[in-house]
Amino acid sequence: MSNVQAVSETLRSEFRRDERYIILGEDVAKRGGVFRVTEGFLAEFGASRVIDTPLAEAAIVGVAIGAAVGGLRPVAEIQFADFSAPAFEQIVDEAARMRYRSNNAFGVPLVIRMPWGAGVHGALYHSQSVEAFYAHVPGLKVVVPSTPRDIAGMLRSAMRDPDPVIFLEHKATYRAVKGDMPDDPDFTIPLGPADVKREGTDITVYAYGWMLHQCLKAAETLQADDGVSVHVIDVRSLRPLDVDAIVEAAKKTGKCLVVYEDNRLFGAGAEICAIIAEQAFESLDAPVMRIGGPEAPATPFAKALEDAFMPNPTTIAAAMRQLARY
Repeated sequence: MSNVQAVSETLRSEFRRDERYIILGEDVAKRGGVFRVTEGFLAEFGASRVIDTPLAEAAIVGVAIGAAVGGLRPVAEIQFADFSAPAFEQIVDEAARMRYRSNNAFGVPLVIRMPWGAGVHGALYHSQSVEAFYAHVPGLKVVVPSTPRDIAGMLRSAMRDPDPVIFLEHKATYRAVKGDMPDDPDFTIPLGPADVKREGTDITVYAYGWMLHQCLKAAETLQADDGVSVHVIDVRSLRPLDVDAIVEAAKKTGKCLVVYEDNRLFGAGAEICAIIAEQAFESLDAPVMRIGGPEAPATPFAKALEDAFMPNPTTIAAAMRQLARY
């Protein structure tokens, strides 16, 4: 099953289980979503649960917050993560802080799905990485699964969570990544724990989203060409962040590389680097390295420039080799 199928099938399974679920967003009903995630939902679940909205992201999230406080369990789809900017105030000032400001009287059981990331020729307004904006905010959970199994388990957990979850779905993985997905309608993966996607002994690499798959390809190249064994950690949850797993993996090899496609400066990977430096310093045999996007406002449209913007298996493998030589 592909990643986009995993999203669709998990949503469908949960909608059949609990009538409190609704989904709202641009084109999610009649068209079935721009990526066809909700195709057939309108016919099966009806217009009261599958709701087309105007192009108004602040309204999408604001209505979803009200529905959540009122007893429903909404899934709000932001058609592209780039367009979450108009809803930022609702997400950060309202959804994230509702439980805190109400002294635990109200929660916001809300999932905000956002297709994100570059590598699909989407240009400036359809390619942005937004994870660092939201992972900075206490009160939000921010998860980034990138395999069908992880999507199934983590989306189900997000939908059953009593608090707001930003659920990021990398567009480049939608149809490029396929794998097995459990049939169990109660299969869940807790939000928080990282996952070892490849065992290794020489260097540790941390990644999430599309970059996870690029790192796995680079790790295969290093093993075949250089005999270097790469330990690959799928961070997959940015808030909560699995600090114990990050530190344990750093101590295992003593050499660490963090890879993310967002702008390198102030990205989520910088927090991972800081944790390693603070809690695993005495186990390190080399400086903590990181690869991120360049200091450009957004991903360019031209293919050659987009390719230059994105870390890829070749550039990642080069950094791995540099790290291994220490």
